[in-house]
Amino acid sequence: MNAPDTIAFELDGRAVEAAPGESILLAARRAGVDIPHLCYTDGLRADGNCRACVVEIDGERVLAPSCCRAPKPGMKVQSASQRARASQRMVLELLRADVPVEAEKADSELAYWCDQLGVGESRFAPREQPAADSSHPGIAVNLAACIQCNRCLRACREIQVNDVIGYAHRGAESKIVFDLDVGMGTSTCVGCGECVQACPTGALAPAVAKPVQAPAPATYTPTRQIDSLCPYCGVGCQVTYHVAGEGASQKIVFAEGRDGPANAGRLCVKGRYGFSYSRNRERLTVPLIRKPGIPKGVNLDPANPLAAFREASWEEALDFAAGGLARIKREHGPQALAGFGSAKGSNEEAYLFQKLVRTGFGTHNVDHCTRLCHASSVAALLEGIGSGAVSNPVRDVEFADLAIVIGANPSANHPVAASFIKNAAERGMKLVMMDPRQTPLARHAWRVMQFRPDADVALLLSMACVIIEEGLIDADFIARRTEGFDAFREAALQYPPERMATITGIAADTVREVARAYAKGPNSIIFWGMGVSQHTHGTDNARCLIALALMTGQIGRPGTGLHPLRGQNNVQGASDAGLIPMMLPDYQKVADPEVRARFEALWGQPLPTEPGLTVVEIMDAACEGRIHGMYIEGENPAMSDPDLGHAREGLANLEHLVVQDIFLTETAMLADVVLPASSLYEKAGSFTNTDRLVQLARPVLPLPGEARQDWWVIQEMAKRLGLAWDYAGPHEVFAELAQAMPSYAGITWAALEGEGAVVAPKVAVDQPSQPVLFQADFPTATGRGRFVPATPLPAAELPDSEFPMVLITGRVLEHWHTGSMTRRADVLDALDPVPWCGMHPADLARLGVASGGRVVLETRRGHIELEARADEGVQPGSVFMAFCYVEAAANLLTQPALDPFGKIPEFKYCALRVGVPVGA
Repeated sequence: MNAPDTIAFELDGRAVEAAPGESILLAARRAGVDIPHLCYTDGLRADGNCRACVVEIDGERVLAPSCCRAPKPGMKVQSASQRARASQRMVLELLRADVPVEAEKADSELAYWCDQLGVGESRFAPREQPAADSSHPGIAVNLAACIQCNRCLRACREIQVNDVIGYAHRGAESKIVFDLDVGMGTSTCVGCGECVQACPTGALAPAVAKPVQAPAPATYTPTRQIDSLCPYCGVGCQVTYHVAGEGASQKIVFAEGRDGPANAGRLCVKGRYGFSYSRNRERLTVPLIRKPGIPKGVNLDPANPLAAFREASWEEALDFAAGGLARIKREHGPQALAGFGSAKGSNEEAYLFQKLVRTGFGTHNVDHCTRLCHASSVAALLEGIGSGAVSNPVRDVEFADLAIVIGANPSANHPVAASFIKNAAERGMKLVMMDPRQTPLARHAWRVMQFRPDADVALLLSMACVIIEEGLIDADFIARRTEGFDAFREAALQYPPERMATITGIAADTVREVARAYAKGPNSIIFWGMGVSQHTHGTDNARCLIALALMTGQIGRPGTGLHPLRGQNNVQGASDAGLIPMMLPDYQKVADPEVRARFEALWGQPLPTEPGLTVVEIMDAACEGRIHGMYIEGENPAMSDPDLGHAREGLANLEHLVVQDIFLTETAMLADVVLPASSLYEKAGSFTNTDRLVQLARPVLPLPGEARQDWWVIQEMAKRLGLAWDYAGPHEVFAELAQAMPSYAGITWAALEGEGAVVAPKVAVDQPSQPVLFQADFPTATGRGRFVPATPLPAAELPDSEFPMVLITGRVLEHWHTGSMTRRADVLDALDPVPWCGMHPADLARLGVASGGRVVLETRRGHIELEARADEGVQPGSVFMAFCYVEAAANLLTQPALDPFGKIPEFKYCALRVGVPVGA
């Protein structure tokens, strides 16, 4: 018998309908009846512990908590009877007794409900008030305002699954604790702020709100809320920013997660507390031109890096910037110019920038940071399945029976995505972690495969071998929808797990167990990060992952597929929009005459026939004197490129360097002219997240000083290079972008403004989006997925007696990319203020260095000194460090060897030696 669509019951004397599984509280809300409640909030499991929401049900002697009671057909409920109201008021009065007036936020939920029900000063004696805790730079803890509703606990344990907050002791001694009752600042709190967003009283609040001081300073009192996006990773969280002040003094006071498709109201520490960089005192607010005779160098005067520049008007700076590039084009030809666009800017900015380089410079020498993160993934995906984007959104993990996370640390790099993976694991999904380093997500894993560095291809081929040997392939899927399997099969069978165990360090039984589980699913999904892509064999790594999905048919359905986690907030959109030297927008090949003809007709300009140079190739050409001028928008290659000494030499060697950015970055210090740009908080534009979700950012703050919108600056440069551009704003740029890109053709600016988010591809306005791709075929020439054989090859640089260890680079939770933004965000820099590396305790003991002591890391390219921390997740013989610290730049050490297909550098593996500083 089918369950009824709705349940009819009576509420306060009138007929009401509830959806199946809906509580009385929620059904009442939909009917326009708001029942008092404190321990319940949307998104959290109903707990029923505060009893502020009790209602009277006919025939029952005991009042019932409406938040966790489901209505039954014909049930008669009274939410405001004399008995229910008396109990609700008593609960609120008892709770108010425990919250001193000076601790209670005026806009707290407790204050609201007390006001609604006429509950004034409590008649009851208060409990002993705990001391405030200000040990965390982002979260103010004032448990005097705590009513022990446990919303913070459920948010921490059940939403973010961080397990930091607990409820300890008994009776009158009961209280909220962090870990084993330590200060918030010394606990294992990751600063996601989910507890702050959940707290109904201000017991946990943004530190800037200063809840223990009454009244709060006026500058901390928000006056309006603006919905926009997070500026950091590729998850694409929607955020509500609370803004205070007027005019130029406006500032963001705090941020809250919105219920966006990608984040469901969740944020991480960067999204929650990383906004203050936009008003950092180092923010560029006026154009700068290098003074005559000042040589180019990084940090010529660390105390005053601006000393090398003089201020200029926009007219002078733009004329100087464009004039220098035009002169180089005349004297040396178009191929002497190059441009780096930005994955931090909008789709419209990326589209304009690549169009400027191609039509204004006359070259395809345009690239961006995807070359340094997922270029090999994109190369393999385009080759194997005809699309460089993810097949399924992150939240499809909800439908997966097994998920592989390989070469990625989502807990640090994509924490909100990690929370959904943890939720799935809590529900019983099998999580497999595969990485040379054991990261925090491993504690939620079914199996952890901590393979030896650089053994990725060998391990993945051994899994493929098991699936083939044991007849676990989906033969029907292979026959109907793929090609090239026989050649891959022959190659994979050469690498059984028993033979590969000495290379990978993973027992054959474990490999077989995981391979079987992945193949059998029923639904299995693969996530990967730069630990897969940033190798000289990165494309082969991705080819193997694609092969695993194709041979088992684990693609084309919810809960399956391939998802390379995108590192920057718009690296997907910037790639889609054409910031790639061999691809025009929408991955249309530069070398294809028909493609070029279409773009020449759209843009009214001839296009060069040969693909351009990639990031590292451009740096090589600059060192060799073949590239004479560059325009860099929002990128920091003087920190992000491998072998930084070489990259900085190339930048300093340029005749003319134009940098457009919000800070005087290490790259801007080498510029001839610096153009002050806009942060995400000051711009309108569309951004495409890792799920292919196109979303609008809206201005939250005014531009500081004389800073300008990036799209405007690019257009002004184009005008001075002879292009007749006259876009009125990002909406007009997007309209042209949609003409150029078939996968965005069905997306309109109006739809983005109205719906807030649209999934690409959407090929026509009247056609649906495709959150799950490849359900029927692949966008390849044949419509079939393609297997490409791979072979394990040695790294470009192996450890030896001189450099016996291995360096692995990556990111840390509190900082992002080169640190130009996060290290200028007060809370984030306070949480992680100094450079450090992670080493196994045995390696530290061998060196005679305690955790927290200092070491020197040295490769064939350079050396740095920094703090070393004991980390049992790092294998003996390896060192992990992030590349965000300018004082100890990891990329001074990394090598520039390239993957031959994706042209991505080998960031994740180079030979290293570790020493102790002289005098230590």
